[in-house]
Amino acid sequence: MGTPSKLVALNDPVAVVSTVAGILLASAGCGSNDARSTATSANVATSSSSSAAKPAGDFQLRAVVAVPDNPLTAFDISWVDASSRLYYLADRSNAGVDVVDTRTNQFVRRIQGGFAGADPRGNDFSGPNGVVVIRTTNSMAKDGDSDRDDRGSRARVQELWAGDGPQVLKSGEAAQSSVKVFDLSSNPPALIDTIPTGGQRRSDEIAFDSRDHLIAVVNNADDPPFLSLISTRPPRQVKAKITFGPGQPGFPFQNTVTGGLEQPLWVERTGRLYVSVPELDGDSSKGAVAQIDPVGSNGSGPTVTALFPVSNCSPAGLTLGPGLRILVGCADPSRSIILDAKTGAVLKTILDVGGSDEVWFNPGDEHYYLAARNDPSGPSLGIIDADNNAFIAKVPTAFNAHSVAADRRNNHVFVPLTPARAGKNDPDPCVSFGGASFAGRGCIGVYWSPAGEDEEDDD
Repeated sequence: MGTPSKLVALNDPVAVVSTVAGILLASAGCGSNDARSTATSANVATSSSSSAAKPAGDFQLRAVVAVPDNPLTAFDISWVDASSRLYYLADRSNAGVDVVDTRTNQFVRRIQGGFAGADPRGNDFSGPNGVVVIRTTNSMAKDGDSDRDDRGSRARVQELWAGDGPQVLKSGEAAQSSVKVFDLSSNPPALIDTIPTGGQRRSDEIAFDSRDHLIAVVNNADDPPFLSLISTRPPRQVKAKITFGPGQPGFPFQNTVTGGLEQPLWVERTGRLYVSVPELDGDSSKGAVAQIDPVGSNGSGPTVTALFPVSNCSPAGLTLGPGLRILVGCADPSRSIILDAKTGAVLKTILDVGGSDEVWFNPGDEHYYLAARNDPSGPSLGIIDADNNAFIAKVPTAFNAHSVAADRRNNHVFVPLTPARAGKNDPDPCVSFGGASFAGRGCIGVYWSPAGEDEEDDD
């Protein structure tokens, strides 16, 4: 028999008294139409040292990378591949994926393959969006996530996968969303596949399930939103789709998903995917993190097995830290949340930094980094100690700086920075650090602490 789906009651408010909160969980047995509810409580720690940012010490902006061609005004997710020491940025302004050497902080190339670019209709039609690098190990014949797998010495980077906005892929057909695949072993990287995902809006953020050889990609702006599971082995194609709506196959819940979907995340130790669900039932205070069985171990096909409630957060970015703890980057500016990947319990609510999009765990220094574009103190790069879930500091960034990734070997943190907008009093760190040649251009900022640098070569 398969594991029963865990249905979480999302209509019950989270009661908060001082620094302790309780969440109500309800479970339903598999194979029965009658839900049997049991209530349990989980203690949640809440911390806030101050509403003002702590000093970041010597962690600060220390390099800026010039981006050629169009100014860097529109971009999305970024990624660092620790094996190749390369940073990848979905650069919509230039309809490509920018590549930077994380050792030298030098621009290497731009990977182009007919991306939608910055569509005048907005983000929902633009691309590239989510990006991830996958590789195949040699004798083990197993796909590996390029910056989460410590066996970098036994693997080689193979492919870049990137979500794209809707375009006409075949003559006579309507425009639809897609995921593009590039062979990184060729020079320059070659577009080897375009996989249609059937959405009227963009294919957005991406995760890689290395066990089942699947790419998970969300169409966040379609109504209802959906998750596609794509085989990474040729022929690359959509193997399954979960539409997040009542009555849809693989979604055994009555909640209406009214705020789209955000970052997916694969956790090998639980064998589950996780996806941020910013809003349920038209209530902006009620969000969730969906837990998904990507293969349907109970024989029913890919299934959302739980909706872990996350209140007053509007979940966006997800990243896995130590001890099966997931950092949830909240779009709500009031907080960030640490979640238990097994139980869904909220372990810590951090009130010092919020308003984040992409978040990143760096095992090199055991820190979480948060691209907190809507933090109350202004656009910031937040830093949290992943060992004890304690807020460390935040440093200023730039308008809409919502993307972050780190190189675990030298602990350099990469944040795309937009130029100041005309008529706005925006910070412009590219100019402040790099000089007048960066005026109106934007850049990729590189942040680090000299004390935290570690250049050990583990290739």
